[in-house]
Amino acid sequence: MKPSLKLLFSVFALFCSHSFAAEKKPLQVFILAGQSNMQGHAKVSTFEHIGMDPATKPMLAEMMGADGKPKVCERVWISSIGCAEAEQTGKLTAGFGASGEKIGPEFTFGLYIQKFTDAPILLIKTSWGGKSLNTDFRPPSAGPYMFNETQLAVFQKQGKEIEAMKAEKVTATGVNYRLIVEHVKMVLSDIKRVVPDYDAAQGYELAGFAWFQGWNDLVDGSTYPNGEKPGGYDAYSTAMAHFIRDVRRDLNAPKLPFVIGVLGVGGPTAQYGPDQQRYKATHQNFRDAMAAPASLPEFKDNVAALLTENYWDQELTAAKTKENDIKQHAKKLAAESKLTPVDEKAVMEKLRAEGLTERERLVLEKGISNLEFHYLGSAKILGGIGKGLAEAMAELKQLKKTN
Repeated sequence: MKPSLKLLFSVFALFCSHSFAAEKKPLQVFILAGQSNMQGHAKVSTFEHIGMDPATKPMLAEMMGADGKPKVCERVWISSIGCAEAEQTGKLTAGFGASGEKIGPEFTFGLYIQKFTDAPILLIKTSWGGKSLNTDFRPPSAGPYMFNETQLAVFQKQGKEIEAMKAEKVTATGVNYRLIVEHVKMVLSDIKRVVPDYDAAQGYELAGFAWFQGWNDLVDGSTYPNGEKPGGYDAYSTAMAHFIRDVRRDLNAPKLPFVIGVLGVGGPTAQYGPDQQRYKATHQNFRDAMAAPASLPEFKDNVAALLTENYWDQELTAAKTKENDIKQHAKKLAAESKLTPVDEKAVMEKLRAEGLTERERLVLEKGISNLEFHYLGSAKILGGIGKGLAEAMAELKQLKKTN
């Protein structure tokens, strides 16, 4: 080959190489954070229930492969801390929930977010059960946690050392906030450790943050003593706004799209049954407080609130309520007739067989794997929430591109 042809070939090869590199999209990095419901307590055994509803059957097809097993995402990787003793990494599939047999919102989030981009994706999940925003996730700019007068009076009545209690609170405050930031930075400092095919030349983009937390604040009557009254959870709204600002500052991502998964255990409060009425005002006030930051002018088009109540399964609730009524009736009959435990169980099974339809027995068997505050451990509910978070995130990212 003549020197001129060699040079031409080299230039052409270099041009092709640069063109290929230019086509490679930056790795899209999404952070998922929260407490036990972000961890996820839906057992894989509840997947079948998703297919029992025509409205969610298409989602099951996205979650399951042709081999009848949960899909493995070929271009979505995950690093997760808080669900196990050590960090969990790998291609996204089922098993990155609160245990190896469970999922949280991360599974369907990854499955659906990949529909909105042809770039590779990395999920960084940081979730710990039993943590509050008022203390554990408290962001730096929210300032120190301050005990109110009622709390201090209770401590004094209990004979507790006030200064020791204050010191203990200082130590606990913000621990999990710092863990989120530290883990994200650690993962981003060596992406190939989690995403083996990552090419530094393609780079990465912090593409979004999904937040799913709230139970510990909802039930903390000492921190929020007026939760049943309008404005009773305003302090949560204030802390949440600080959290968004601080995360963006500490990760150097000023307009990072942020989706708040608003707590929705039990479904819409307007549909609460008689046994839930005593919680209705408190639950709605808290949900309003969670969603409030999305309405702030500074967060217009870059923060969204997803009402997870809309993914609640009312059929499960109705069947579970009916079953509980049957159990209570069986206990009453057993007490009146002084039945042995064995006979009481036989009565309960008889009443259950007579009182529940075949469909009700089936949805209870297939659809529930945990307690109500963990969204019944339902893959149908948590799967819908993960899908909803992804769709809300995609909408924010589109707004970001057009503004």
